[in-house]
Amino acid sequence: MNLKLALIALVASAFLTACGPAPTPQQQAARQHEIACLSGTLGGALIGGAIGNQFGGGSGKTILTAAGAATGGVQGQRYAC
Repeated sequence: MNLKLALIALVASAFLTACGPAPTPQQQAARQHEIACLSGTLGGALIGGAIGNQFGGGSGKTILTAAGAATGGVQGQRYAC
């Protein structure tokens, strides 16, 4: 439970930091691109982990969840970036 809260706090702080004003339009565009890449990666990992969690049992379920999260994260990044 504490790990989940720490992860949520870390992601929230990353989003809040990225939302501050940028000095130039180019830096703002780069920051928006970084946010899109991060969102795609995290969204893909969440969806992939949820799909992987539907299969297997015992330690196999854990392995499939991790593999789904990793694969989803990679594919989400490829799509968003």
